[in-house]
Amino acid sequence: MSNQYDVAVIGLGAMGSAAISFLAARGVRVIGFEAASPAHGLGSSHGDSRLIRLGYFEDPSYVPLLRRAYENWRELESQLRESILHVTGVLQIGKTDSKIVTGTLASCELHNLASETLDADQMRKRFPVFGLDDDEVAVLDPNGGWLKPEAAIWGYLRLAAANGAKLHLGEKVDAITPNDNGVNISAGGQKYRAARVIVATGSWISQLVPQLADMANPIRQVVAWYRPENGFTTNPLRMPAFLRDENDAGSFFGFPEIGPDGVKIGRHAHFMESIDPDQPNPAVNDRDRALLDDFAARRLPGMKGMRVNETTCRYTMLPGEDFLLDHLPGESRVIVASPCSGHGFKFTSVIGEILADLATKGGTDLPVDAFKFDRLLAAAEKAKANKTDGLVLPR
Repeated sequence: MSNQYDVAVIGLGAMGSAAISFLAARGVRVIGFEAASPAHGLGSSHGDSRLIRLGYFEDPSYVPLLRRAYENWRELESQLRESILHVTGVLQIGKTDSKIVTGTLASCELHNLASETLDADQMRKRFPVFGLDDDEVAVLDPNGGWLKPEAAIWGYLRLAAANGAKLHLGEKVDAITPNDNGVNISAGGQKYRAARVIVATGSWISQLVPQLADMANPIRQVVAWYRPENGFTTNPLRMPAFLRDENDAGSFFGFPEIGPDGVKIGRHAHFMESIDPDQPNPAVNDRDRALLDDFAARRLPGMKGMRVNETTCRYTMLPGEDFLLDHLPGESRVIVASPCSGHGFKFTSVIGEILADLATKGGTDLPVDAFKFDRLLAAAEKAKANKTDGLVLPR
């Protein structure tokens, strides 16, 4: 059998699985490589839940992509006949001048999105599970909710295989070499060739794209689950997912009780601790537990001291925390996808479409100008000039 393909997708996590599914649906001769197994524990897209929201506080320019992502998620559900996107609403909580609150309201106003602002008294009556200070408010995004990441990844891969994609699981790509005939790929002792290659290898991205060695930073992320005293208040029908600005203490996120372990919480970027992507994720330690236990006790008082599970995973952070979706500078046959920085999964369904466009058309009609290499390089230079130990807000 020939080892020549139109496109090769390296890394079949969230973005790679979506990309290969879109490509196969277009009739492209495509092969995908995954060094481990889909949704494995050393990636960034395993587990039971990821946030999704329309009122995007980070930058209103993300909202058009989110609208397309919602459409594509519903299309995926239709094809799989399975629920992936669950709308519970998302509360974005903080003081009235916090970035989360002001940014969410700005996005909602610019794009005419539904929202509702609740003061502390209204929150206590309507969502009693949350503890708010008197000077805090919450902006409810009624279209927000959560996604099932593992179901999405496996669903995309099933569709890709059904449409003729070749999936090589447990096969690591050792090298990619562009030449006049395309891109040579070395994997598992075999040689392959593709006209175009998409590199979407998460925390290992710099191993195949050394230009990112000083910019793509794999870090450790910790989440924990808390069993509530009153499960009535934490049911997804009554408790939205949430983001919360804790000022100098950083920003936290959480989900209602969607599984047997209860309410899941974490702090975005945790302690910003860099890790070696080739090593197992470091274990949860007492410092991690103290951070999350303190937040649960203060902000979700019905869960004080009721932690029942915990785990570590990872983010891959880029300077500026925006995505990178672009051709490698000077090499149009290699497309680089590092679109997470801790806020990417919700965009998976539209990023797959974007990557398929870049690989087959050389460009896309979707708004991606903010995710170019030149913007990343500018953000990296700015970060060097303004290096700080401050915490970053959640994406």
